Amino acid sequence: MVDTPLLDTVSTPADMRDFTRDQLKQLADELRSEVIDAVSVTGGHLGAGLGVVELTVAIHHLFDTPQDKLIWDVGHQCYPHKVLTGRRGRIRTLRKGGGLSGFTKRAESEYDPFGAAHSSTSISAGMGFATARDLAGREGHVISVIGDGSITAGMAYEAMNNAGATDSRQIVILNDNDMSIAPPVGAMSALLAKIVSSSGYQKLRGFGKEVVKDAPRPIFSTARKAEEYTRGMFMGGTWFEELGFYYVGPVDGHDLDHLIPVLENVKNMKNGPVLVHVVTEKGKGYAPAEKSADKYHGVSKFNVVTGEQSKSIPNAPSYTSVFGNQLVAQARKDDKIVGITAAMPGGTGMKIFGQAFPDRMFDVGIAEQHAVTFAAGLAADGFKPYCAIYSTFLQRGYDQVVHDVCIQNLPVRFAMDRAGLVGADGPTHAGAFDIAFMGCLPNMVLMAAADEADLARMVATSVAYNEGPMGFRYARGEATGIEIPENPLALEIGKGRILREGTRIALLSYGTRLGEAMLAAEQLETLGLSATVADARFAKPLDSELVCRLADEHEVLITIEEGSVGGFGAFVLHDLAKNGRLDNGLKVRTMTLPDIFIDQDTPENMYKQAGLDADAIVETVFKVLGRDMATLAHRA
Repeated sequence: MVDTPLLDTVSTPADMRDFTRDQLKQLADELRSEVIDAVSVTGGHLGAGLGVVELTVAIHHLFDTPQDKLIWDVGHQCYPHKVLTGRRGRIRTLRKGGGLSGFTKRAESEYDPFGAAHSSTSISAGMGFATARDLAGREGHVISVIGDGSITAGMAYEAMNNAGATDSRQIVILNDNDMSIAPPVGAMSALLAKIVSSSGYQKLRGFGKEVVKDAPRPIFSTARKAEEYTRGMFMGGTWFEELGFYYVGPVDGHDLDHLIPVLENVKNMKNGPVLVHVVTEKGKGYAPAEKSADKYHGVSKFNVVTGEQSKSIPNAPSYTSVFGNQLVAQARKDDKIVGITAAMPGGTGMKIFGQAFPDRMFDVGIAEQHAVTFAAGLAADGFKPYCAIYSTFLQRGYDQVVHDVCIQNLPVRFAMDRAGLVGADGPTHAGAFDIAFMGCLPNMVLMAAADEADLARMVATSVAYNEGPMGFRYARGEATGIEIPENPLALEIGKGRILREGTRIALLSYGTRLGEAMLAAEQLETLGLSATVADARFAKPLDSELVCRLADEHEVLITIEEGSVGGFGAFVLHDLAKNGRLDNGLKVRTMTLPDIFIDQDTPENMYKQAGLDADAIVETVFKVLGRDMATLAHRA
């Protein structure tokens, strides 16, 4: 083993192309240490990246990136890739404002040809790159790395079915880190993988095809199947062969002596899609991660020596845990309640429900479309399904929400976690659009919780409501700390509430910006402007009586929401116009998320940038009144 530090000599993958096998092993060790140290400072997705250190080194050593396209599915595992592709100097800015994204991002580097933070897109994108290459008459490779969880999603199989029917060269690397697919991996399987990916075997296989190509179809088909199933019997992969991929593997993803020769052979294959089955261990090389149940999938800052994570003591329960506990309380009284989530039981609160009612909780995997229609089937047969999916992931099941739920007016309850801006995960995980895309659907009832007490009431409301679909959104992170009623009562459908009475300014909030609206009202009061604060609770059906009263009794009406243009504010404007309230001089403004994608930062900074904090509300009021804020503040 060479003693010279190597990671310092690698600015881009080109710097490691001539490394010896021993140098590559040393580089992998140094890269693993660098990732551990960096994530201990920033927090983030650690285990997945540690599992692909050797694979990342092997790919960048053998392939001519960025000319060859390397596509990481989801992107949780891309930190080692970022270190090797010119971003090591910024790796400790991961997931911070102005820093590196926690996922692959086209705007960040030419080595990120395709951005990804939602799963199961890599094979489809890879086929797009491969087809573009072929149409343009270029050379080059396309490599898609996809995990054993992501490959279970329907989109991955749609792409494989399509790609397998072509002769276009595309390499898919299945990163199997959960032992959910792989047979045992060892010297024999590595030898077999090396043999079947070798040029000699390929020539022999090609010769065999030539011999039988003009034979009667039954003979040709039988010969082809015999070769496929013989390999499948010893190596597995028959399913992928049936989809049209040439299967190679399984290969130990941490043994460069096995991995590099196989990938080199695959690189030299001439035609058609190939799938390389690589077995890895999530959290590999860092003992605390290897011993952890989730392999340190997502971590906060931690002590490298002990692995202890430095988590702050919460002042209040999270909205997610409030939802989970309230659903459990309701389910103890109603055995028709069932829970459904798409591979996110912990993130949505369904883990709490599943621990209490294991037979009534269904984790369907990364399959949002299936989750929604599965819930529709349950609802059609008299159950009360709660489909708990992040707002941003529900976008993937939207056709099913429209076609399978709303058109049939089925009482599916959509619990939309991560509503609004979410901080370090950035724009790919922000719940920005659900108010607009759910609120436009006939039969849908839509609510947003301003605090944990109202979230408890909304869970109770959704249990009692059985006339059609209903959705309610709640934010990520800590709730407000107020007391939750012991027996929350259901809300009256379509009715909001007034929390503070004023005379001149009306602030109408939808969701957890209510606290900022209250702060803004206090600031306005000190400046001589009396403000009413109302909580809409419902975007649909909208409390038209409340909206008209606010319009009739105030000079200015401001709506505030943690959602995109086209959502709650648009619904209010439509209602005002329909009821003739825009003809009497009322000054109306809608405060929404700006029409941009906001990069990762702390939630506080993101909302400030979005113009949705108390100061921005006050400033909006002043602009509407045509008054100078500094002058008025001086007079006050």
